[in-house]
Amino acid sequence: MSSDRRYSGRRRGGARYRPSGGITSQAITPQAERAAHEARAQLSGAPQEDVFDTRSHASEIEEAERLALSASGGGEADARPASSAATATATVPGDPEPGVAAVAGDGGAPAEPSEPAAGVATAEPVEPENQQPQSLLDSLRTAARRMVAKVTRLLRPKRPSGKEIIINAESLETRVAVLHEGRLDEFTIERTNEERLVGSIFKGRVRNLEDGLKAAFVDIGFERNAFLHYWDIVPSQFDSNVEVVEREGRRRERPKITQKDVPRLYPAGSEIIVQVTKGPIGTKGPRITTNLSLPGRYLVLLPNSDQSGISRKIENPEERARLKRILRELSIPDGMGVVMRTAGEGKQARYFVRDLALLLEEWRSIQGRIEKHPAASCVFEEPDLVARTVRDFLTEDVDRILVDDMKQFDRIREMIERISRRSINKVRFYNEPQPIFDRFSITRQLETTFQRTVHLKSGGYIVLDETEALVAIDVNTGKHKSGKDLDSTILQVNLEAADEIARQLRLRNVGGLIILDFIDMRHPKDQRAVFNRLRDGLRRDKAKTHLLPISPLGLLEMTRQRQTESVQSSVHDTCPYCRGRGRIKSAETMSVEIQRKLVELLRRRPRDESDFQVRIVVHPTVYDRMRREDERFIIELEKKFFGKISFRPDPGMHAEHFKILNALSNEELAGGAL
Repeated sequence: MSSDRRYSGRRRGGARYRPSGGITSQAITPQAERAAHEARAQLSGAPQEDVFDTRSHASEIEEAERLALSASGGGEADARPASSAATATATVPGDPEPGVAAVAGDGGAPAEPSEPAAGVATAEPVEPENQQPQSLLDSLRTAARRMVAKVTRLLRPKRPSGKEIIINAESLETRVAVLHEGRLDEFTIERTNEERLVGSIFKGRVRNLEDGLKAAFVDIGFERNAFLHYWDIVPSQFDSNVEVVEREGRRRERPKITQKDVPRLYPAGSEIIVQVTKGPIGTKGPRITTNLSLPGRYLVLLPNSDQSGISRKIENPEERARLKRILRELSIPDGMGVVMRTAGEGKQARYFVRDLALLLEEWRSIQGRIEKHPAASCVFEEPDLVARTVRDFLTEDVDRILVDDMKQFDRIREMIERISRRSINKVRFYNEPQPIFDRFSITRQLETTFQRTVHLKSGGYIVLDETEALVAIDVNTGKHKSGKDLDSTILQVNLEAADEIARQLRLRNVGGLIILDFIDMRHPKDQRAVFNRLRDGLRRDKAKTHLLPISPLGLLEMTRQRQTESVQSSVHDTCPYCRGRGRIKSAETMSVEIQRKLVELLRRRPRDESDFQVRIVVHPTVYDRMRREDERFIIELEKKFFGKISFRPDPGMHAEHFKILNALSNEELAGGAL
């Protein structure tokens, strides 16, 4: 019997099913029907004589049976033999030939089940894994189709994503901007004289333990000791952003460490290997941990953890399953673990093998420096901004990288050549007279990063205030006008504000506790929509975030990982004029204080002093106020205390500062300062 003959069950006078799901009204010969019955009998174990060899067509018969069963209601009725497939004679709409069978459940009326043939058992659904293996020819055809599809994807012109990385490298600082269709999406700045603390590994010495704080203070070579909490010493579990993947083989048994064991394991004076997780902010020293991590291009190596996992930002279940198989096949040393980064999505196994080899080589060099270096010294320094940009931001969807410094241009190409040779042509050297940030309108977009108020396209605006304790963000409708539906207007402004807030948090690099005050929404579904929009916008944030639903007071509380100072704190100093308050005393307030001081001075003067003249030196704005609006009060003072009062404006004087001088001797009698 030929291997390409197709067999399927049929009702007499009914239709014939093809394995592909099509229907044909071609008459079935008795030989073919007999072959189908005998094939079915062999699969079901029914006694039959002279059974044909069904090895070549068994899978096709099973496919036809599954099609008939699923079409009749998903296998709800008892499965029938192949010769009694669930079909009904009906006219299919649009088919010019009457009498063509319609599949039950697809528009045709279900037929009454016919009696099974004698000695033939009822059919059971056949699982896909029980199918016979494909023939050699089918395997070759499948492989050829996959190869053609792969070549087609490679040769097909790639649609630009609109994502660009702009690098401005100068002698004093380096700036990196990530643009998406011309809009500023990420911004990072680094000064050349700044120490790169976050991510660096130190060989430290424990100075003292504070059981009340459950923390240790470690000397890592800086003016302020680093803060090490006990829970950062105990081996930590993955957070919710990483899914744990169990590797094959037995884990190396390690003694379980609890916080009670910390004083015994790390007494004062002992050496300890730590990594900085948060740089010094304000008066606080750096924060450190013993749970080390070395990030690579596609993997993060965990030298002190035997757990491995995959980033949950990779959402495709098939891709996650593929990456899990690759992870289990990696040759990871005992006692170590890895985490697959989102950049590894779609990458083949060889990329992870190479990245793991580079990370292990780096760790071996760190171990060598640990043995040689004394305590309170750095054994691994986090790469600079340019290297981190190539490592963290260079993904497949980046169209090009523009850099305006030839030295950094050559360096970037060298780094990319080691990790992704296909991306080396994306690097371009910018050599135009116009500054690169001005050329791509980045300077103009950065202005909003340093402003307190950010305006929205709809007319609304948001206000961001950074304080020592938290960041407060307020949303207002402003000039937004959108019909008479107030609820719709509020929802539209809040949704737009949620997108902009997620972007501003990345651009400003603010962290810690953040309180968002959206415009009040009456409907819970609107609140959920705003919450989901903000959550989706934060998925692109490389910093860890945690959100709580909008509270009954209309506030949304969230936290964002804070590793370094915000952009505003790093590029701005405290204003010497207002001392960081953002406000100064008004001219009216200064006039009141000057008059109060003047009355106090006049009352203390000697009674016998007949000629008393004073001169008041003030800022020009205060001078205008006192000479115009408050002049009558000054005249009353002169009459009351028999003195003469004159004023002199001084543009160089602070608006909150004044001097009261003796007009004759120029002696300073009183003054006011900040």
